[in-house]
Amino acid sequence: MNYTFDFISEMPKSDLHLHLDGSLRLKTLIELAKAQKIELPSYTEEGLKEQVFKESYDNLGEYLRGFQYTCNVLRDYEAIERASYELAIDNQNEGVIYIEVRFAPQLLIDKTKNLDMHKVLEASTKGLDRAKNEYNNRPEVKAGKLPPFNYGIIACAMRMFGPKGFSPYYTNLFNVMENSKASQVIKLAAMELARASVKLRDEHGLPIVGIDLAGQEEGYPAHNFKEAYAYVHKNFMHKTVHAGEAYGAESIFQAITECYADRIGHGYSLFIPELILDDQIKDKKSYINELSSYIADRRTVIEVCLTSNKQTNPDLKDIKEHKFKDMLENRMATTICTDNRLVSNTTVSKEYEIALNNFDIPLKRLKDIVAYGFKKSFYPGHYVEKRKYAKQVMNYFDQIVEKHGIKE
Repeated sequence: MNYTFDFISEMPKSDLHLHLDGSLRLKTLIELAKAQKIELPSYTEEGLKEQVFKESYDNLGEYLRGFQYTCNVLRDYEAIERASYELAIDNQNEGVIYIEVRFAPQLLIDKTKNLDMHKVLEASTKGLDRAKNEYNNRPEVKAGKLPPFNYGIIACAMRMFGPKGFSPYYTNLFNVMENSKASQVIKLAAMELARASVKLRDEHGLPIVGIDLAGQEEGYPAHNFKEAYAYVHKNFMHKTVHAGEAYGAESIFQAITECYADRIGHGYSLFIPELILDDQIKDKKSYINELSSYIADRRTVIEVCLTSNKQTNPDLKDIKEHKFKDMLENRMATTICTDNRLVSNTTVSKEYEIALNNFDIPLKRLKDIVAYGFKKSFYPGHYVEKRKYAKQVMNYFDQIVEKHGIKE
């Protein structure tokens, strides 16, 4: 089926897997670095695209290199607010009307700048709120001709970090817990994030809609963090986990069974038996078949990030080889996401264009994918409100389909 880019841009979209620190405007990164006297490899957009934020990367390490620069400039209240505001505006400008912005607050905390967990999350909320209010005060939105814009914040715990080079917060934590093993420090930080997320949501009204677990999968399994996830689970907070990004299906199994994951970030490796390293799993194909069926049956949404996966998995030479094809064939619930707009040089519209040009997605299935982005969101409100919002969005989707004359 032929979908035009104009249709893709105009149809209502969401982005449920969107890292703030991976999605700054390049111009803003340079301006903030200059203002804060932070060293960059280059102070031109062309230079940074050549040296850091490339079209393709040799490995995951090279892909992640840019985060040291973005995190450095974001350890500032006004910078977080500005980046959050601009991220919402960039999404609005391409028809993305619901976003869940995720980042690790503990990477940005800096007590020397009076920047604690509350301030970090407050700054992001302030920027996102400003963009939301501007959009929702448009005449066409107020008249009900366009669905309103909304957002939530997902707080990320880090699977691994060390005493140096990650953030002032993590360095200080290692100094305070000098008699503890690194694994104990990492688990404690995750639990602190879980407690703070619930407290800031309940006592301060911040729109923290879920938690996430990000960072290197291999060697840092999801079950190490089950206590933190159990805490938020018992406090009615949603959960997503980076799983199956660069490790096997057992990582996804742990995310679902031990961390109560409502959604899975990436899930790329689910259908790759060679990446299953658990010796207890003898029949890998059967394991994958049963796990994928279980996930599909529960409608656990996979947050698919096509460009990002291609950039971080050198073995993926052609996007048509992406396991998104297997997800579609197994009738799994999926939604299209960017991961990192800056690092991957992408947008939600580009990701949809890639998906629609490389995989067999009839209109009915496209509508399902779009709908999952709203129906399976961690919407910051009551379930009844979310249903009403999703219905409004999908009615608008039908209007755009009719406008562009798209038929099954």
